[in-house]
Amino acid sequence: MIRHKGKPLEVNPIRLSQPMGAALAFLGVDRCMPLMHGGMGCTSFTKVFLTRHYCEPIAIQTTAVTDVTAVLGGGDSCIVEAVQNITKKVTPSLIGLHTTGLTETKGDDIRGAAKQVNFPIVYVHTTDYEGGLESGWGKAVRAMIEQLVEVRSEVRADKAVLLPHVCMQPIEVEKLKDLIASFGLEVVALPDLSASLDGHLGEKQSALSSGGVTVEEIFSLADAGLVISVGESMKIGAETLLKKNPAMAHLHLDHVQGLVATDTLVQKLMAASGVKQPPVSVVRWRKRLQDVMLDSHFSLGQTRVMVAGEPDFLAGTCQALTEAGARISLALSTVASPQLDNIEAARVMVGDLEDAEKLQSEYDLIVGNYHTEALAHRFGKALVLRGFPCWEVVGNQLKNDLMYEGGAYFLCEVANAAEAMRMGGHK
Repeated sequence: MIRHKGKPLEVNPIRLSQPMGAALAFLGVDRCMPLMHGGMGCTSFTKVFLTRHYCEPIAIQTTAVTDVTAVLGGGDSCIVEAVQNITKKVTPSLIGLHTTGLTETKGDDIRGAAKQVNFPIVYVHTTDYEGGLESGWGKAVRAMIEQLVEVRSEVRADKAVLLPHVCMQPIEVEKLKDLIASFGLEVVALPDLSASLDGHLGEKQSALSSGGVTVEEIFSLADAGLVISVGESMKIGAETLLKKNPAMAHLHLDHVQGLVATDTLVQKLMAASGVKQPPVSVVRWRKRLQDVMLDSHFSLGQTRVMVAGEPDFLAGTCQALTEAGARISLALSTVASPQLDNIEAARVMVGDLEDAEKLQSEYDLIVGNYHTEALAHRFGKALVLRGFPCWEVVGNQLKNDLMYEGGAYFLCEVANAAEAMRMGGHK
């Protein structure tokens, strides 16, 4: 694995902030209000990204801290006042309080401030000068488990808890829940974007997150017989949940993309549920994926690919493409992670789009978010938009790349993009 040594800054970043990841996690809880403890600009920035990606109104509030109030008054009063203002207009089931760089630099005691608020609240430190989208999501999930889940001693053999990583689109969470449920298990996901940001048309626009896991369901997560975590970033959440009830079993998956990873998941679910044969639809989709792997191999085998994004996204996407014969020339990660050690690629590095531009002669096709579009157009590269954020695209929340079914669609899309590039005369 090749990484930068001593690069002082990100010139053209693809990394997104921890507060953004935490806000997105809280939006996976029904009727939750994310409350970002920082300046108004921090919240506006996050709101714009989420709104443009999901094409949905996004409910996020801010404590509106300024430089003056941060230094002279501290942040406690801003938090209390913000909660009072929120609850005058709406009644959320939960307030998700998370910090930014400004308030972390000041060192505000958000735990103490949360105790001053007579309202259900979860607090988490998510400074934006370290980590990224993935770690912010993971920290928020751990905080919800630590502060809300009740300790239990008995388990239900027919119940499973799913902890999905941040790069799973709402439809992917839904599809994974459906697969687990097909083995006779009741599934609760934390967070659950499949019911809150899936693009469904509600009766009216709500000032709070609509759909998702309920606070009551979070309280009782520790009675599940099985905890399934997907992605390296969700290991810490699973470990925290297991402390609530050591009798729970834990199944960890680095990702659920491609044939091998999905086979592993299905085998584990069969063992956990006692089911002797997987559902007929699962077997059928496995055969379809195998056929698509053969069909797409000719195109992908001639294509050098760059994949850019969060580590958990990279691990799954690179595996699915490698299984079908694609050559991963560059896996460009936003942050360091143990996931990077297992990626099969000519070059794996933590960097930014400046690095991608310097290495543009090494790849023909890009799989990445909307920030890679200018790079693809400038150098005539094929582009498959994935990850977060993807702007000016309708239906991000309905794109499924996971398991047998999603994997088949994904390989078809990448292979078609590669063929279109070759027919267009790009080198």
